[in-house]
Amino acid sequence: MSSTAQPASRLDRYLRLTRLNKPIGIFLVVWPMLWALWLAADGVPGAWVLFVFVAGAVLMRSAGCVMNDFADRKIDGHVARTKARPLATGEVTAREALVVFAVLCLLAFVLVLTLNAATIALSVIAVFLAVLYPFTKRATHWPQMFLGAAFGWAVPMAFAAETGHVPAGAWLLFVATLIWALIYDTFYAMVDRDDDLKIGVKSTAVLWGRYDRAMIGGFQCLFYALLVAVGALFGLGLAYYLGLAAAVGMSIYHQWLTRGRDRASCFSAFMQHNYLGGLIFIGLVVDLALG
Repeated sequence: MSSTAQPASRLDRYLRLTRLNKPIGIFLVVWPMLWALWLAADGVPGAWVLFVFVAGAVLMRSAGCVMNDFADRKIDGHVARTKARPLATGEVTAREALVVFAVLCLLAFVLVLTLNAATIALSVIAVFLAVLYPFTKRATHWPQMFLGAAFGWAVPMAFAAETGHVPAGAWLLFVATLIWALIYDTFYAMVDRDDDLKIGVKSTAVLWGRYDRAMIGGFQCLFYALLVAVGALFGLGLAYYLGLAAAVGMSIYHQWLTRGRDRASCFSAFMQHNYLGGLIFIGLVVDLALG
């Protein structure tokens, strides 16, 4: 009986380490990637390219979570939300974590090798960003910007895979994706702010203090302005802008929801960005389908 219980226990530890049991982060990577793929293909992208990017997003997001926990293994135990993570509790060793990270990156790279040279070259930067982000919270109050770069790097990669190059519009969408991550990850950082202040971890939520919601509101305006510019650049129509309007409505709701800055409401606002990204994607797909 013990021989059958051990593999299940190990699987559970690795699922929690890679956050595959909490797919919200996968969706937050996948939505901008899908925006980019549909724009680059001017409709439905190739089946193999779509598979590689979705599978790669799952693998690299998981790798990023492993590296994040490796970097934070000595401080996660002091934060209410993260104290049960496998590296913080000692259920997984630092060496195990690095092996898992390497395997996940290798699998993702094998997939990318089936695409063109431009995409392969950009994938090297993706790994660098995945390694860099977890350590930025020790050096800057803007780690959310680095998270946005790591999550958004799939955007130029998607254009490279579909078209062989990265046009100006792709970089505009990349910046919009970076700003989006800054928004939702600040809501996430507001959940941990009290703990972060005690242990000296930096974030935009710590930096902005009582001006957090006002700063988020400013970046929300910038995010939608950039997406309007993307729509104009790619000649998108009514359905796309209706999707943006629905997303704007959700962003306004998030401002109201977090007015008390309690942990549960801030976490809920973060989680709901999955649906916000989906609304934008639906509008984009419908618009391109109607052509």
